[in-house]
Amino acid sequence: MAAASSTLTVFFPTKTTITRPHSHLQPLTIKASSNSTNPPLPGRKLRAAVIGGGPAGSSAAEALASGGIETFLFERNSPTTAKPCGGAIPLCMLEEFDIPSHLIDRHVTRMRIFSPSNLSVDFGKTLRPNEFIAMLRREALDSFLRSRAESFGAKLVSGLVTNLELPESSTSPYVVHYTSDNSRHSLPVDVVVGADGANSRVARSIHAGTYACAIAFQERIKLPDHKMEYYNDLAEMYVGNDVSPDFYAWVFPKCDHVAVGTGTVCAKQNIKLYQKGIRERVKHKISGGKVIKVEAHPIPEHPRPIRIRGRVALVGDAAGYVTKCSGEGIYFAAKSGRMCGEAIVKASEGGDRMVNEDDLKREYLRVWDSKYVTTFRFLDLLQRVFYGSNAAREALVELCDDEYVQRMTFESYLYKKLADGDRLQDVKMVWNTIGSLIKCNMVGSK
Repeated sequence: MAAASSTLTVFFPTKTTITRPHSHLQPLTIKASSNSTNPPLPGRKLRAAVIGGGPAGSSAAEALASGGIETFLFERNSPTTAKPCGGAIPLCMLEEFDIPSHLIDRHVTRMRIFSPSNLSVDFGKTLRPNEFIAMLRREALDSFLRSRAESFGAKLVSGLVTNLELPESSTSPYVVHYTSDNSRHSLPVDVVVGADGANSRVARSIHAGTYACAIAFQERIKLPDHKMEYYNDLAEMYVGNDVSPDFYAWVFPKCDHVAVGTGTVCAKQNIKLYQKGIRERVKHKISGGKVIKVEAHPIPEHPRPIRIRGRVALVGDAAGYVTKCSGEGIYFAAKSGRMCGEAIVKASEGGDRMVNEDDLKREYLRVWDSKYVTTFRFLDLLQRVFYGSNAAREALVELCDDEYVQRMTFESYLYKKLADGDRLQDVKMVWNTIGSLIKCNMVGSK
């Protein structure tokens, strides 16, 4: 614990409102609570360690630092590395997180989905002129978000966290042990945000429990210019046992290449076989291309049994916030990081008081679950219904040709809220779903 006396304490002026300079980011208002039983921190601010510098960690660090908390953001990877990721983000994230337009590689306005029998449906007929799916590279997004967190006062620590030492009492510090520049270091902190991915060391340190993980495998392929033009504003999804037994494969356009990949949870040992399957499906479209990067990474399948213990909170992949069916994780990672950071700021009254487990559960976890748990359960149900067999996948693609289905899907995805539906159309959609499943199962049985 000697490290505590050698670390630097940074003092921030006391504020009740912190206004971020970015035009679309909302002011963070801290309401003092005279009923708080948490002890004050005289002469210093609450100190937080955020482990992991992806969208979840960087968003948490930004919220913490802008709220007056002494914040350390740990990132072990270089700025050019990132996990394999389709890189699609919803339209609402661009404004909500003030993502600059120069980070967007492609404005996708056409999404084409292919059934096991290679029947295709254009999934984007209901998009308005100003609507699109933003495609970007994770290394570019992650680097930008880390830099922005630094600009708000977070201190970026380039190093590998090796262990989290738990405190002996409710007010004694956690100690983050890490290696940097081939030497060992330690940092005592009051609160920890674990944003270190599916294989989270932070989660293991607090015995947060295990969860099932899928594996995502992706190749970045640089295509000849005339073939890249085909994917200028087009993304493709493929379903079928040949590309994944329980998920989908994709071809997503980037700045100067396409990302071709797939994922599975139930047959991870065969991931290269499924990657071969998607390459076979698109061989004429990618022939002449050159593989410039190969990536693989675990993806959580459901939230962890424990996401908060003591003064440690998990966010992003570490918490298990990746949706079934779509596999979306970037928005929910950034959102959970920001919500967690703001919850700590609120509970600590701008960093002036200690926080505890009840604070984190009340201000972060319960708010998160009330907002998103229904969405996660619904997408889990859709995956169970439509990804279990080729017959069900044929039914899925058939349903995607319906314009009402497309409108409801895109509005919910782009704006992260349930779209306002029409009751008559909803009933019709249910009957069409049942009819498609029956018909395709009959076709499949033959």
